[in-house]
Amino acid sequence: MSGAASGPVILLLRHGETVSNLEKRVQGHADSPLTPAGIAQARRAGRTVAALTGGGAGWRVVSSPLGRCACTTGILCEIAGLDFRRVGFDPRLAEIDTGPFSGQTKADLEQAHPDLMRGGGLDHWAFKAPGGESHAALSARLTDWLGTLAPDDRVVAVSHGIAGRVLRGLYLGQDPDAAMRAESPQEALFRLAGGTVERIPYLP
Repeated sequence: MSGAASGPVILLLRHGETVSNLEKRVQGHADSPLTPAGIAQARRAGRTVAALTGGGAGWRVVSSPLGRCACTTGILCEIAGLDFRRVGFDPRLAEIDTGPFSGQTKADLEQAHPDLMRGGGLDHWAFKAPGGESHAALSARLTDWLGTLAPDDRVVAVSHGIAGRVLRGLYLGQDPDAAMRAESPQEALFRLAGGTVERIPYLP
């Protein structure tokens, strides 16, 4: 994607911690509730977004439609003073579909598929789930979403761990293997602007 200074600005964040995150359980297109820590993270995200957007005028909010993102987005909007009724829910921002791996613990997957779980980057196990989504398919829908942004867009985007890594890599034109080895924090967001990505920790 072009990095012109006049291009769109995206505040990209991951949903707050969920019960499945705490249990080290694969979610994919499945879901689980936010934990108390996840709710606190969403509130901190809201305070951070409020500070970065100056109250939200001229900004729009878009979210993955999966429940953990919708819940995070609702809390964020309440704290940041943004109108939840105007949030756009876009399936292109959803997490990778991990097929039958969804709902299983990573420990169980490691026991059943030890070789599969050793990979990283483009060799990540999530891209090898039977009947799941490939890196190419995930990249295609995220590229499609990025292509819809106008040069003057100001967007708060709520997404997921793997989807967020791939999205940041696409924005930067980064090697996809390197992009997949990046972090997926739940206590910081990323400001994508001018062809750069800045990590911004959440306010207390």
